[in-house]
Amino acid sequence: MIRKMGIDWHLRLRMAERAYSTPQAGAAAGRARHRPVSRAGFRLVTQPPQRLSMDTLAALCDILDCQPGDLIEVKKVSRPSARPPGPAPPPPPRRRCGAPRSADRAV
Repeated sequence: MIRKMGIDWHLRLRMAERAYSTPQAGAAAGRARHRPVSRAGFRLVTQPPQRLSMDTLAALCDILDCQPGDLIEVKKVSRPSARPPGPAPPPPPRRRCGAPRSADRAV
């Protein structure tokens, strides 16, 4: 069985606990990134981020008065492997390129 790590993003939950709206958090995230408010701030609230800078995470924690562990939860996700248990199949045969080796050339 292959174990993968999953991430739960709890920004929306923490915002609801502190009565923050999506535009307020989006504006705060935009300020943390030193940019005007954009779709990126809205996306932070509505879906888990693929990448998150430390500055943005620190700003969100400061605004919401929480710790990074309150926003991000890492958990183990077990998925069965696609390969059946047992010995591994043999590797495919090596392919030779079409160029002859110097020892194979006729003089």
